[in-house]
Amino acid sequence: MNYFRLLTTTLISSALCTQSVLAADKINVVASFSILGDLVQQVGGEHVSVSTLVGPNGDAHVYQPTPQDTIRLTKSQLFVVNGLGFEGWMDRLVTASHYKGKVITASTGIHPLAFNNTAENADHNAEEHHDDEHAHGNQDPHAWHSIPNTVQYVQNITNGLSQIDPTHQAEYQSNANRYIQQLEQLDKTLVKEFAAIPTEQRKMITSHDAFGYLSARYQITTIAPQGMSTESEASASDVAKIIQQIRKEKIKALFVENISDPRLMQQISKETDVAPGKELFSDALSDKSGPASTYLDMMRYNTAQILSALKQ
Repeated sequence: MNYFRLLTTTLISSALCTQSVLAADKINVVASFSILGDLVQQVGGEHVSVSTLVGPNGDAHVYQPTPQDTIRLTKSQLFVVNGLGFEGWMDRLVTASHYKGKVITASTGIHPLAFNNTAENADHNAEEHHDDEHAHGNQDPHAWHSIPNTVQYVQNITNGLSQIDPTHQAEYQSNANRYIQQLEQLDKTLVKEFAAIPTEQRKMITSHDAFGYLSARYQITTIAPQGMSTESEASASDVAKIIQQIRKEKIKALFVENISDPRLMQQISKETDVAPGKELFSDALSDKSGPASTYLDMMRYNTAQILSALKQ
């Protein structure tokens, strides 16, 4: 009996030690926001431990790093960021934490769109938002809303993980290849579905200008009263022009985002009698119980809502 207890204790201790070793073998990765966190997990699989600074339903535009974030970053081996000016707080965080690990900019190699490139009919430009603390200059940072861009994100993340952990490079590449196939298949389907809608009918209103890349990819005219950042405030004249345009062009697709204050869009809806569609996910995923807890789910969900509204 004593031997059995000793054996049991030994096995449990051995299992705990094994779990500890396995946990230690994982690459600690910090992603700046939830969408990047999911992409890292898709590539890294069981070999990564991923945490995100701006979590589900969080707004990176107004985010302020905490002391806990500094500690978390210090303990990580890889920091994955979007770039293109999206994380205005990133340099301060890296400096404050004295971070010595590797930084991967997921958007490297992507040709950014100019500010408000697809909303040609709205009078919003970079100069109007020069006083916005989180202004992105004249580059649109929301590049992940184009699936071909996300393929580039995945390749950059794969390269970063492979450099940190060359032992599992083949697995990272295999995971990436499988995931890219899913991305490209979804994009191929969406190109056909949007092309089936008449061009003059492909117009929508969103809270802030986060969907420029999606709009460019599927040839949608998008108007956003708040401009590029959720901290921007639309002027009364801007809102009046948008209301006039909605009435004139009979635009039926109007959306609030998961990170935006809905009141402005509710006002526009009331003035135009256009009912808002379901909430879109722009700069953050939903939580696990929501419809957009992964990047692929987010793209499927968002485009399903947009397609439904455009077909009205």
